[in-house]
Amino acid sequence: MTRERNFEVRLTELERLPIDEIDLLALQAAGVVPGAALAAKVILSGAITRKVTLRGVGATKGARAAIEAAGGSVTE
Repeated sequence: MTRERNFEVRLTELERLPIDEIDLLALQAAGVVPGAALAAKVILSGAITRKVTLRGVGATKGARAAIEAAGGSVTE
């Protein structure tokens, strides 16, 4: 993977998505990351207040804690 094709996603962007199951394809379809993205990582920026399931997308420790505190889960 090249660095320029890895993208950061904020918790606020996850909060805005109308779906609960989030993976790289869902992020691409929603326009959160470009279609050419090879990977994405959620960072602790903003807040999330609803339950989401993150699959195959990385998350920082802080972002993982925030997602789990809202009742969600992260599986990489």
